[in-house]
Amino acid sequence: MTLIKSISGIRGTIGGNVGDNLTPIDAVKFASAYGTWIKQQRDKENYRVVVGRDARISGEMIQNLVMNTLVGLGIHVIDLGLSTTPTVEIAVPMEHADGGIILTASHNPKQWNALKLLDAKGEFLNGEEGAKILKIAESNEMAFAEVDDLGEITINDAYIDIHIDEVLDLDLVNVKAIEKANFKVVVDGVNSTGGIAIPLLLERLGVEAVKLYCDPTGHFPHNPEPLKEHLTDLSEAVVKANADFGIVVDPDVDRLAFMDEKGEMFGEEYTLVACADYVLSKTPGNTVSNMSSTRALRDVTEKHGGTYEASAVGEVNVVNLMKKNNAVIGGEGNGGIIYPESHYGRDALVGVALFLSLLAEKKMKVSELRASYPSYFMSKKKIQLTPELDVDALLVAMENKYSEEKLTTIDGVKIDFANSWVHLRKSNTEPIIRIYTEAPSQKEADDLADRIISEIKTIANI
Repeated sequence: MTLIKSISGIRGTIGGNVGDNLTPIDAVKFASAYGTWIKQQRDKENYRVVVGRDARISGEMIQNLVMNTLVGLGIHVIDLGLSTTPTVEIAVPMEHADGGIILTASHNPKQWNALKLLDAKGEFLNGEEGAKILKIAESNEMAFAEVDDLGEITINDAYIDIHIDEVLDLDLVNVKAIEKANFKVVVDGVNSTGGIAIPLLLERLGVEAVKLYCDPTGHFPHNPEPLKEHLTDLSEAVVKANADFGIVVDPDVDRLAFMDEKGEMFGEEYTLVACADYVLSKTPGNTVSNMSSTRALRDVTEKHGGTYEASAVGEVNVVNLMKKNNAVIGGEGNGGIIYPESHYGRDALVGVALFLSLLAEKKMKVSELRASYPSYFMSKKKIQLTPELDVDALLVAMENKYSEEKLTTIDGVKIDFANSWVHLRKSNTEPIIRIYTEAPSQKEADDLADRIISEIKTIANI
């Protein structure tokens, strides 16, 4: 189960057998299916697709395979080279392109890579369109261009700078206040493209950036998921540098987490809470996050007179509900900020600029800012899946067990208790069941997660 086809794209481990992993043949197959789908969207003379990648070791190989497959279909490619997911997203409409592909496996370790697929708006495909691409891939009904009709590759390495210009031009980014605050920030770029983009953004904002793991070699110095247990080096660096706070992003720069001046985690869940607090204070309105995200966003939204709603997990689900509810900001509790004034995609650069604006205006320390928000604690655990495990039956069993509680089943099973909740779901990106809990203390959250895991294991005989 190391080739996963889902709403989040085509994701797999490098090497191994065709069809079981993300081999060169699989990369070509799915790029061919995507290119064929692009050509089915509308009949026109020239098709254009933007392609960029994070810094992981397999990135250049996969990108060359994907780009030349599109060329073989007669599609012109705009090659952004080393880039970020949000940068590719903003490049697609700017280039008047028909779609985009980002080669990244987000927070997954270095052996993984993926094709994340975008539509002509630079947004992730919905489930229906994704299913069409999978169907094309399985049918092998792909017709390639004749020799005089092959596509061309154009290199454009300016888009990170263009992206930064776009962020600085946002009305709510208070450049003058940030410059005046003289912030000093440590940046952990996990040796990927965040190590390029975030320090450049900070420099433009007059922030002193202390670089940690900002060399885009793809050799991740720690597990690239921005969680507390992976960030001891950042914690030490913030304290040693006497910095105002620390920033960490995942390899493709769509997730963002902060560390306070004491080297303590601000809380990945609270990235969105803080940015939403700032946006709502200037432009009151509604918010959306996914079902696995903290209740603190609901509290902050209601404090500003807005309405909060939760979507199924997956960026496209959050975006769809944001559009429906006309949300002024939204995102995911994993540190993903979606700010429609910029674009409908998770964007760590936008998140950094909004957070700095908030901090500069409030003139308080990061630890004080964190203490000003409702305090909830989360536990994020997982159970590895085995082929014989019937996940759907297991979730139904848990649903039946807790039928007296408030249940939501649009995405796995979420059980809402009076002062806590648990969300059980099969991951879109890994062969695991995720168990997320939230409660008024870390011990309560951990205990609830352990209890649920124990109940699942009893039901499944594992």
